[in-house]
Amino acid sequence: MSRICQITGISAQSGNNVSHSKRRTKRSFDPNLFTKKFFIPEEERWVTLKVSCAGLRLINKIGIQAALKRANEKGLIGKI
Repeated sequence: MSRICQITGISAQSGNNVSHSKRRTKRSFDPNLFTKKFFIPEEERWVTLKVSCAGLRLINKIGIQAALKRANEKGLIGKI
């Protein structure tokens, strides 16, 4: 599975390492991902998601059910 947040869609970005002598080499900026289990009380089951720190804050703000609905509308996750 790729390094993409299943709630917000945040993925890796590319950029440059810049040394003291200003030499540039390619590098990757990976998102801060966690594999977390969430309980959905409406369905009384657990769901495992790979979420970023921003995704965790979004789930805390609007709730797991609304976050899953929003991610499903964006096409980030399949039928959960």
